[in-house]
Amino acid sequence: MIDNPRLELVLAQYGRLITIALIVVGALALGATGWAVANPTTETTTQYGDEHVESNVGTSAVVVRDGELWSEGDRLENSGVYVRNATPELTLEPETSLRDETEGAIDDADVHHELILRFDATRDGESFWNETHTVIDESPPVEDGVATSTATIDVDSYRDRQRQLERELSGVGSVDLELAFRVEYDTGRSQGTQQASTAFQVTDDAYWLAESLSVSESHTYQTGTQQTTESRSLGTIAGLSLLGTFALVGAAFVARRAPVDEEAARRAVHEQRYAEWISRGSIPMWVGDYHISLDTLEDVVDVAIDTNKRVVHDRQRGLFAVVGDDVVYYYSERGLWEETAWPELNLQKQSRPADEEPTFSPDELELEGRDEFGDPDEGGFDDDEDVWKKL
Repeated sequence: MIDNPRLELVLAQYGRLITIALIVVGALALGATGWAVANPTTETTTQYGDEHVESNVGTSAVVVRDGELWSEGDRLENSGVYVRNATPELTLEPETSLRDETEGAIDDADVHHELILRFDATRDGESFWNETHTVIDESPPVEDGVATSTATIDVDSYRDRQRQLERELSGVGSVDLELAFRVEYDTGRSQGTQQASTAFQVTDDAYWLAESLSVSESHTYQTGTQQTTESRSLGTIAGLSLLGTFALVGAAFVARRAPVDEEAARRAVHEQRYAEWISRGSIPMWVGDYHISLDTLEDVVDVAIDTNKRVVHDRQRGLFAVVGDDVVYYYSERGLWEETAWPELNLQKQSRPADEEPTFSPDELELEGRDEFGDPDEGGFDDDEDVWKKL
């Protein structure tokens, strides 16, 4: 038994429901544990690749005569400025690099380069006339992920043309020279167009590009998916397993314990609640002249509180009583005062009905039909003397 009256009362009232609930919880928890072990989590990850396309225009020039700065035949590359007398021709080299971050250089691609020099006549910042000269318009082959084009221009010819246009438009507007670069590419996974332009400055002594011609782009594409299988959290599995085990153990404990009488459990709760007013003892039958039966133990305790007395609990008689001078207030499950005098006995003896014929032993049955004890005057009866003679 559990030494907790309140818990005893709860189990007496709801023990069956608690057992069923614990069995259900335990079964569900263990079932969930098995499912969690048998079904690990699967995470699907989408994998991506990146393609980078970078284009730029390189410049170079070969020195044509000896001087204080360079010797004939020297090659100047990507210089910030070129001297016209030393390097009258400029080589332009558009280059496009295509690379996959995963697979490396992209060779199976199409690239088209277009490089033009354009004269723009402007007034108040707005163009009103232009003239275009195509320097490069081709689709170079892609080798090791790089496509390169090359063209050489005579800088003096463009300077002369610019002077001619300036004379024609003197007082009307200014004439600027611009280098424009355009790239179209197709890698199979991505397509695009790149553009860049800068001013081409040419003076009597030198020429240069105002800014470098360079542009780059990146493209992301999906390469596939990857599934990763991982076991579920060990904490979750352990928690469900413990929950199921404890629930089934609790159900077994509640189911296998001795059945609890609800009234006895309720009385034990009241006894515990009013323990400070109850003392154990023995109550004689003859005490008090008047015996008043109350309905509940609480009523007896109320009387004790009102009269400033204590409740005596006679466990042998199953009796709770408040004893006054001549009045006894009591409560007992056995009934009235007189019915508590003796402990309850299980007296279940079979009594023979009045009309039932008695049973006799074989010896008794032998006497039936004999006349030795009949009337002396009737025949067949021997007196005492005859009996002694026969003996």
